[in-house]
Amino acid sequence: MDSNEDLYEVPDDRAVMLVRDAMDRTTTDLPPLPDLVAAARAQGRRRRSRARFAIGGAVLTVAALGVTVTVALPVDKSGARASGQVNVAAQPASSPSSPSSPSSPSSSNVPLPPVHLEPSPGGDSMADLPPAQRAQQENFQNQAVPVLQSLLPATIGTVRRTDLSVNLYQGTKDGKTFTIIFSVRPSGPETYAKGPDCVTEQGQVCRRTTLPGGIEAMSATSPINNGNVSETRLHFRYGKSTVSLAISPHDGSNTSAPVTNDQLLEVAKASAFLDLVKAADANPVQKEQKTVPLG
Repeated sequence: MDSNEDLYEVPDDRAVMLVRDAMDRTTTDLPPLPDLVAAARAQGRRRRSRARFAIGGAVLTVAALGVTVTVALPVDKSGARASGQVNVAAQPASSPSSPSSPSSPSSSNVPLPPVHLEPSPGGDSMADLPPAQRAQQENFQNQAVPVLQSLLPATIGTVRRTDLSVNLYQGTKDGKTFTIIFSVRPSGPETYAKGPDCVTEQGQVCRRTTLPGGIEAMSATSPINNGNVSETRLHFRYGKSTVSLAISPHDGSNTSAPVTNDQLLEVAKASAFLDLVKAADANPVQKEQKTVPLG
């Protein structure tokens, strides 16, 4: 019993000091322990950042799938500006390997249907033309309408083509319809020497100007219908063609053509208008005429 008690005898203070001294010598050359608290804190910050990034990416994805955009619509000729919202429908993102499908044209780019006009007895209309020729004329009209709409004054109203003749258009404003004749007709030089003479008609007022390329153009406002109303016409020679742009009055209300000589001359100077004339001169959409046309 005494031997067992010797085995579990509590060491004295001297033995404890020897053990501690041995442990100190053993750990003296070991590197210091890492700061585990700082590392754990940094790892926590990184995890929170990744979580925020993932949430932000999900929000952006949802926003890309369906958004409402407020846009400012163009200013019309009356000076009023319209505004509205365009809802963009959700669409899958297209991959670089697969081409995206073409978007449908906006309503502003879709031409209005032509105004239907019956031909006079025994007369012809564009419906009687061969399909290829009719398509060529309709294509030219659809190019001419937005140009005339943008260049003519707002008093002309909404410009539309007709299905009767390639050179015949209409402008409608406040229930009044004004006939517009825009003609680029092939003609020999002998049929157009210097243009109409301003002094041949009583009450006619003329203006002349020089277009790009040194082309002389003339615009005239003349009384018609017993002098109650007036029409305004523009004439000039381009290449092998005689060009005319005429605005007729509205007879029902005795309203003269709502355009001045100077305004038509400004139309003639515009590059968009001259581009139309150049295209029609190179690829005529009207038959050649041997006399000076009025439209």
